[in-house]
Amino acid sequence: MNYRALGRTGWQVSEISFGAWAIGGSWGSVDDGESMAALEKALDCGVNFIDTADVYGMGRSERLIADLKRRRKDEIVVATKTGRRLSPHNAEGYTAKNLTGFIEDSLRNLSTDCLDLVQLHCPPTDVYYRPELFFALDRMKEAGKIRYYGVSVERVEEALKAIEYPGVQTVQIIFNAFRHRPAELFFEQAKKKQVGILARVPLASGMLTGKLTRHSQFAPDDHRNFNRHGEEFDVGETFSGVDYEVALGAVEEIGKLLPPGVTLCQLALRWILMFDAITCAIPGAKRAAQAAENCAASELPALPEGTMRAIRQVYDSRIRALVHHRW
Repeated sequence: MNYRALGRTGWQVSEISFGAWAIGGSWGSVDDGESMAALEKALDCGVNFIDTADVYGMGRSERLIADLKRRRKDEIVVATKTGRRLSPHNAEGYTAKNLTGFIEDSLRNLSTDCLDLVQLHCPPTDVYYRPELFFALDRMKEAGKIRYYGVSVERVEEALKAIEYPGVQTVQIIFNAFRHRPAELFFEQAKKKQVGILARVPLASGMLTGKLTRHSQFAPDDHRNFNRHGEEFDVGETFSGVDYEVALGAVEEIGKLLPPGVTLCQLALRWILMFDAITCAIPGAKRAAQAAENCAASELPALPEGTMRAIRQVYDSRIRALVHHRW
């Protein structure tokens, strides 16, 4: 496993990390025993950064990570996210009082007295224009409730606004072979300000594993079944906002670029790591074998320029018109 600097925190984190949405819920059936095995395998492979949220199973994911930390003595940086428990989820709900309550809940779930990294969880755009909220996070940091804070965003414009606040250490943004726009301007600006970038949804909800087909079925509680058109949350979270049939065609083309012994999942993750502005990709895993496959991407050699160019051509010809202007 290779490691990269996380913003200005001083932490060196694994460039393939562990996204803990799937072990909390909204991805079909999940078994806590299998989830723990996946977490332990990730640590065995060198992962030292785990990303979760209070809404992933309404604390289930956070509690599993707390259990992991009791079992293992490894040094682990745990990032959690806050804000999505608001109902309705609107800008008005993002107050210091509400965030303080959510953070106290995460402290209990994670069995700690200080959270490593707290991220606003894809708040409405208006929130980024409310400096008083970021001042409140500064006060929580001074009070010792959180070490650092950042944001998780839907749109590049939100990311660019967020990094105007000096306390923002990290930005989580969807970046994968189906989402190229962040690399155009945001990466350059984030590097100038030494802001860590966490590439979320790196496998486009499993589409970039190459394991989905036209006949794949998803459980009723799997967001890939109930959020195809953004019925519950931003449509860009599910298959990166790309039409299912279009995505399958793009995957078929990218699959032709695979070197011997490399899976599509690993190629997709290695593509992300080719961008030096990225701190880490945070793929999810519900089973140990998935965690091991993800982690192996860190050891792959750099992708040839021809492969990078070919993936860009697939994006330009099949995907760009659908997503580039939206996020």
